[in-house]
Amino acid sequence: MKKSILIIALLLFGATTMSAQEAWNFGIKGGVNFANFTGDDFSSDNSRTSFNVGLLAEIPLADRFSIQPEVMYSGQGFDFYERDQDNIFDTDDNVEYQVDYINVPVLAKIYLVDGLSVQAGPSFNFKVNEEIDYQPTQDGGDIDTDLARDFEFGGVAGLEYKFNNGFFIQGRYNYGFSKLYKDDSALGDSDIHNSVWQAGIGFMF
Repeated sequence: MKKSILIIALLLFGATTMSAQEAWNFGIKGGVNFANFTGDDFSSDNSRTSFNVGLLAEIPLADRFSIQPEVMYSGQGFDFYERDQDNIFDTDDNVEYQVDYINVPVLAKIYLVDGLSVQAGPSFNFKVNEEIDYQPTQDGGDIDTDLARDFEFGGVAGLEYKFNNGFFIQGRYNYGFSKLYKDDSALGDSDIHNSVWQAGIGFMF
């Protein structure tokens, strides 16, 4: 299942860029996620710190306007603190609810000045992992769950600065428009959505 999702994501990425092979620039990127949930039925200040990494292509359509498709692995979810007083389960001080995705954003990129751009657009997100990890700083401690939807439609907005040598830095916000949980799950009626702040670096070849 995970391999099929990754293949679909790569095909979407390739189809978007195939018609502009001579114009687009290829790149890699990675960074840190500060992930949480938001919505009327959820409230927690304990974000999960994780990572994102992936590939991108920039397709110039005008002097200051480009389309930028990407394929990203994104670690999401949130932390909840659940100290085991008797250490029965050998838990860490916090427990992570991990919901990880292959994200395929397709962004409009507008350069405000040389190097500095704003980016915004839809993101097509495919769940690849969902578990509760009561030992997030060690191997093991994983309890598989399957409550979240397999597909999420989201949106992305952010800022980027690209240097002349191809390196760039960026900050983004990612929001899941789809409700997080499946309709037939115990939380199906809950108004809960993914909410992720990202900071990262990358290089355009």
